[in-house]
Amino acid sequence: MEEKRIAVISLIVERREHTDRLNALLSEYGEYIIGRMGIPYREKGVSVLSVAIDAPLTVINALTGKLGRLDGVSAKTLVSQF
Repeated sequence: MEEKRIAVISLIVERREHTDRLNALLSEYGEYIIGRMGIPYREKGVSVLSVAIDAPLTVINALTGKLGRLDGVSAKTLVSQF
């Protein structure tokens, strides 16, 4: 079994029409998600999300890749060393 890591996936959502797919992906990986926080920045018309996750690196990379491929969504990940 692959070693788990703690990570934070940071997201900027510029196109709200993709939030249904984004939420579906997060639900799909829900067993690994520790918590999430979303902040709508109405003045700029974007949302900023932070997702804390405890999962194998392959799962973290897969989720980040799927989220980042959504049109209008930018995703970056910071992974712990342990």
